[in-house]
Amino acid sequence: MAQPSQSNHDPKRRALGKGLESLLPQRPAPPAPAPATPPPDTSGKPLEIPLDQIVRNPFQTRSHFDEAQLQELAQSIAASGVVQPIVVKRLGENSFQLITGERRWLASRKAGKETIPAIVRQVSDEQALEMTIVENLQRADLNPMEQARAYQRLSQEFKMTQEQMATRTGKERASVSNFLRLLRLPEGVQLRVEAGELSFGHARTLLALDNAEAITAAAQKVLALSFSVRQTESYVQGLLNPEKKAAKADKSTLDEQDPNVKEAQNRLQRTLGLKVRIEDKKGKGRVIIEYSGLEDFDHILSTLGED
Repeated sequence: MAQPSQSNHDPKRRALGKGLESLLPQRPAPPAPAPATPPPDTSGKPLEIPLDQIVRNPFQTRSHFDEAQLQELAQSIAASGVVQPIVVKRLGENSFQLITGERRWLASRKAGKETIPAIVRQVSDEQALEMTIVENLQRADLNPMEQARAYQRLSQEFKMTQEQMATRTGKERASVSNFLRLLRLPEGVQLRVEAGELSFGHARTLLALDNAEAITAAAQKVLALSFSVRQTESYVQGLLNPEKKAAKADKSTLDEQDPNVKEAQNRLQRTLGLKVRIEDKKGKGRVIIEYSGLEDFDHILSTLGED
């Protein structure tokens, strides 16, 4: 009679039957893989992106868009589409942030478009700000105050030196410095520059004055009299050097004098040994004799026959 099988009852065999699992420590199961994120778009080819998936550029340096020009662009886009793609960065699977092309984006919405051609770039905030500033500067889309504030943001938010800003934007360092100096203007004058009532040349000239009150008063006169930049320069120099201005006025008056009046003035100066000025208008005027002390005054009286 056959012996009963030991395989189902022998504990050694049961241990061996567990294989390697009995010899290795138990490990937790690996975590489930994270959901895949959309790969960056590196092809450089424009994609048609829904307008409502694009958010405004937080680094936009331009604060004003001409409504009439925006409407003209919208009509062009409605007829012919967007010729040049905008540039965006991906925020999420269905979310993008505008980098350049805000006018085209706004005009496309006005034109009733649902999508817009866009090139997707993976860039940092610093790169996005640089791209925005450079595009606007190259297109001359910024007024002087907007340019000044753009450079200020590069300086404050990204700690760039003026030399670095000049290199990144393709401008001269002195030009960057001059734009930054505009931020010293009083707020009311800055608004006039931003509105185009005062040019960059006017603003830079006014900065020669040493305080906000003087700058504001001078700006008001420049606007009231519609001074050119050259006239503004002369006006400001007169405020800074009143004595030089007076001397120049005297010289101008002297140059316009009648030769006979001028000869009489010279004779009086030789006789008195003092400075004499004759102001004559059509035979009427006055003789001004300058003296520096009592001795000179006595000499004048003595020469005129007074005791």
